[in-house]
Amino acid sequence: MSHFSTAEHAAVADVQLTDAERQPCEVWTRVMGYHRPVSSFNVGKQGEHHERQFFAEK
Repeated sequence: MSHFSTAEHAAVADVQLTDAERQPCEVWTRVMGYHRPVSSFNVGKQGEHHERQFFAEK
């Protein structure tokens, strides 16, 4: 269900942000039963997180 009218959707779709206006997205992941931001990982663990591959279990 959307909270925007069709006209509001068109107005939102037309918004263009410059790189200076954007904010970085903080990525969190579950580690050993609790959630932590990936930015707090050391370089090696950040590399391991980057190499993860998603799969669909049949």
